[in-house]
Amino acid sequence: MPTHFAPAAIKFFKGLKKNNDRTWFGDRKAIFESEVKAPWLALIEEVNAALADFAPDYIKPAPKALFRIYRDIRFSANKLPYKTRLGAWWSPAALGKTSGGGFYAHVGADEVFIAAGVYMPQPDQLLAIRRHLQTNHTGMRAHLTNKKLRKLLPDLDSNPLHRMPKGFAADDPAAELLLCRQWAISATLPTDAATSPKLLTEMVSRFRAAAPMVALLNAPLLAATKSTPRKTLF
Repeated sequence: MPTHFAPAAIKFFKGLKKNNDRTWFGDRKAIFESEVKAPWLALIEEVNAALADFAPDYIKPAPKALFRIYRDIRFSANKLPYKTRLGAWWSPAALGKTSGGGFYAHVGADEVFIAAGVYMPQPDQLLAIRRHLQTNHTGMRAHLTNKKLRKLLPDLDSNPLHRMPKGFAADDPAAELLLCRQWAISATLPTDAATSPKLLTEMVSRFRAAAPMVALLNAPLLAATKSTPRKTLF
């Protein structure tokens, strides 16, 4: 049976949402390790096995795909030490841990969230994608209007600009795509999905449908990594 979470995992997240402090977490760290982290690592490996069929370059060792539950509070006004969800991210190794496009999912106190695409790209990556979309806008529109894909991942988060970015004309054929600062599509499922044996299918079916779109967005970024000369010792 595919990996999924026990009700104890959701109970843990709901408790953490109400008691986000180190003492509460420390007293229940064993529950986190056994009921949350361990199933997530197992599920990541099952997703990896599925990715071998349609996105093999996105396979990532489970410990590297899994995000930490600890928040980075060094420069944040919000000093709560823990996230109330635990997520994982699959992307090509050549693009680093979180940059570029990929597949994402998290389980938390209130939802199961599944997404794909590019979220908050670095400035050089944003520019590269926009230039790529100038000549590939037809393909990108086809993905964003694909009925099957958008039924699985109906929510679009593009964080659009109000004016065209510098260097791009207002009448560019790709104008509405160039206004985007990210290209991420997602679906929010009820927490019951986390405890269902269908959880793996829910994730993989969405990743599979979104794979061509993610590949289109990553194409210029991966090309750049191949064209950058390697440093040598001599």
